[in-house]
Amino acid sequence: MNEVELLADADARGRQYTEANRNRRVFPSDQAIAALTRFDEPLPEEGARSEETLRLLDDVGSPATTASNGPRYFGFVIGASLPAAAAVERLMLAWDQCASTFDNSPISATLERVAAGWILDALDLPRESAVGFGTSATACTLTALAVARRELLARQHWDFDRQGLHNAPAIRVVVSELVHITVKKALRVLGFGLDQIVYAPVDAQGRVDTARLPLLDARTILCLQAGEVNTGAFDPFDEIIPRARRAGAWVHVDGAFGLWARASSLARLTYGVELADSWTTDAHKWLNTPYDCAMTICRDARALAESMNSDAVYASASVDAQKNLTLEFSRRPRGIPVWAALRSLGRQGVAALIERHCAQARRIGEGLAAIGLEVLNQITLNQVLFRCASDAQTLAVREAVQASGEAWFGGTIWHGRPAMRISVSSWRTQDADVETLLALIARTVRQLHGDHPCGP
Repeated sequence: MNEVELLADADARGRQYTEANRNRRVFPSDQAIAALTRFDEPLPEEGARSEETLRLLDDVGSPATTASNGPRYFGFVIGASLPAAAAVERLMLAWDQCASTFDNSPISATLERVAAGWILDALDLPRESAVGFGTSATACTLTALAVARRELLARQHWDFDRQGLHNAPAIRVVVSELVHITVKKALRVLGFGLDQIVYAPVDAQGRVDTARLPLLDARTILCLQAGEVNTGAFDPFDEIIPRARRAGAWVHVDGAFGLWARASSLARLTYGVELADSWTTDAHKWLNTPYDCAMTICRDARALAESMNSDAVYASASVDAQKNLTLEFSRRPRGIPVWAALRSLGRQGVAALIERHCAQARRIGEGLAAIGLEVLNQITLNQVLFRCASDAQTLAVREAVQASGEAWFGGTIWHGRPAMRISVSSWRTQDADVETLLALIARTVRQLHGDHPCGP
């Protein structure tokens, strides 16, 4: 095959995979997983034909995928790829742009600039903010917290860029007791030991308790959450952030999925979040762009650009060039699928998507309660947390549903006990898929536990 024929073959295989999404096992069979040993081969001395490599990948690899791009994947908050976003990804592969500067790719710089403005508009965040398109909430949180530390040190007359961290004034970090692991990871990479972190107590739903908020001062980074990973709960931004700002603290909000509530009628859940200094959110979660894309949003555009600047004598660029707003110098134009998703949905479409998923989550909660299962959270967003009466029952139900291949959701620990966690975030998930999920859970409970799903 020549290059064009090979790409046509790949596109045909991709179409076939997409067409089979609805009927595909959500988690691969044992046989499909066992077949992956075919990839365990020595590095070939002579190259294989490209079409043979593609055929091997499809024949063995496709059956071993998790159907997270389908309608009945409820594990984690992983959105499917919207058609417009998936389509532009295909064209972007042909372009193969290094989107670090306008000189490298005028189209990438233009569309990412437009997408950044649309993000601020959709999320109703300060329009003067800078937006950096990165790989993940982990990388974008790392970026935001690096900016926060640099700025707090500058306010103490410490030049971080020249003086580094040795003998620098101490910076305190206050986070929720239920802070997401990616925030912890970012802090660890930045050199904040876990023993240095101060944990803010939370209420029964995982929201920071304002009455027990630790001391904040001008050397404090405060990390809050828009969407606790188990319950979907929001910290009380309108009460906490004004206090933090009066103290001179820097407030960062981890809004990997929950920040998108601001683009819908559920914006009331986020009241006050716009007062923060920086935010992180994902596009590959609730906006349903292909993996991977997330965003660092910083109110002080100068602070982000100075912290991430990577200008060189041979590669200088404007302050808003993406290489000066993200960790990466060489990068793919992750903002283009964001542009495509927002353009295809529009403001109303984004709101409708979020509101539909939240309504579906409420329906799941009602259905689980009717089955006799214990729903553990107030379902205000797209997360449903539930369990059986005994830990053994909880584990058995989760494992049986996962093994069925009809749907998939994961487990977690809540208040020291195993629980099950359902996330609704795929644009492909219709109400019929929700009913299929509930029927599957009900059938599984009956098969395992008879008429006493919450019995000992």
